[in-house]
Amino acid sequence: MEDDVLHVAMVPWLAFGHMGPYLELAKALAKRGHHISFISTRRNIERLPKIPLHLSPHIDLVGLPLPHTVGLPDSAESTMDVTPDQMYCLKNAFDGLEGPVATFLESAAPDWIIYDVISYWVPRIAAKLGLPCAHFNTFPAVVHGVLGPPSEWVGVGVEGGRFKDLESLISVPPWVRFHTNVVIRSFEAIPLLQYVRHLPTGGTDIHRFETALRDCPIILLRDCMEFSSDWLRLMEDLYQKPVLPIGFLPPSIEEANSSRDETYPYREWLDKKTHGSTVYVAFGTEVSLSKEQLHQLALGLEQSQLPFIWALRTGADDPEMLPLGFEDRIKGRGIVHKGWVPQLKILAHPSIGGFLTHGGWSSLIEALGLGRTLVLLTLTCDQGVTARLIEEKWLGLEVPRDEMDGSFTGADVAKTLRKVMVEADGEIYRANAMKMKDVFGSELSDQYIDSFARYLKGNKSGNRLLSSSA
Repeated sequence: MEDDVLHVAMVPWLAFGHMGPYLELAKALAKRGHHISFISTRRNIERLPKIPLHLSPHIDLVGLPLPHTVGLPDSAESTMDVTPDQMYCLKNAFDGLEGPVATFLESAAPDWIIYDVISYWVPRIAAKLGLPCAHFNTFPAVVHGVLGPPSEWVGVGVEGGRFKDLESLISVPPWVRFHTNVVIRSFEAIPLLQYVRHLPTGGTDIHRFETALRDCPIILLRDCMEFSSDWLRLMEDLYQKPVLPIGFLPPSIEEANSSRDETYPYREWLDKKTHGSTVYVAFGTEVSLSKEQLHQLALGLEQSQLPFIWALRTGADDPEMLPLGFEDRIKGRGIVHKGWVPQLKILAHPSIGGFLTHGGWSSLIEALGLGRTLVLLTLTCDQGVTARLIEEKWLGLEVPRDEMDGSFTGADVAKTLRKVMVEADGEIYRANAMKMKDVFGSELSDQYIDSFARYLKGNKSGNRLLSSSA
């Protein structure tokens, strides 16, 4: 392989919310002529989006058989294939890939290995083979800044630990010395405390997180200084190692629009709507809303009187998941699509003005790259933390929630939607979201990837380690 061409191996966790950003990074490096070995399981490789023809010669999709593990359903190879109770089985099966991954890496001898937070065993493979590695964490810097390093998690129930009690967890951490309103809320902290406290002795997940971050020479984040400068600097202070933002890796609108293998439903319907008038509603693939939450969300969409497209995955086949008569009452004004839709294509349509979302980082990147304002109804702790940063920057609003159980009403959904979408005092959100197109767009991301590629070249095996600003 030519000296200027890098061979980079990637080992993402078995969640499409992780594999997606890794694949975007793979494509970004492939566009610059570098060679990528993207390592996952066979079924996940088959389910990945098709790689553009001009990039496919540069990306090898390496599908390994997932070891059999007791308690893991047949053909379950990603987080969306398992229940929360089966997640530990999937992680144990993934740990069983250490040997096959090591064998592949020894044979392939890449210049770099990039690994995920659950792939905590990659650094010991890299050390044995004498290869440099980097930890690519798919969460933004703010999540790490609020939660703190995994060493803080070890102090559960111990005086001084971040997780010693609810009050400690919902406060701004003592290490955050700049002003912020970004905190974990009680309804997010309560299940988080229960989860951490019920981990096995030694905390298997804590061990994974701590090892992944401790043993890497550099941390890569899907973030940028123009958006998260304070939080990125804080991360370097917390971890005492270089933290390198590599941009947001936004998906290509051109690539999405050129795709011919997926239909684009509702294009004609959207064409008839006023510019910026319509709400797109979607909540990702990993976490589901309860029946009560779905009912309140539906009532809120109905009461808002705004046109909308709702990509509904939760209980799509259950006729009782939506209020009785709801679909008849919103006919013509709203669409409920039960199943997958091409999210990026819909978000890119000019009649879409806002996005009602769970606040997953990939979804936020897609929306802000198109200047769409946000209404946030989060489902997990990390999404809540990110949503608070979005609100602090006046890019969107969270739906009001009960502080202890996280419940919400349809009236609050409707009120938040109307404020963000049409009311005069919501203009600041709409204007600021449009300004974010440059920050979250491809041009700035390309600059970060160019810098990152230079860093990889300068620091591959045998080269002197450079600073993170290289």
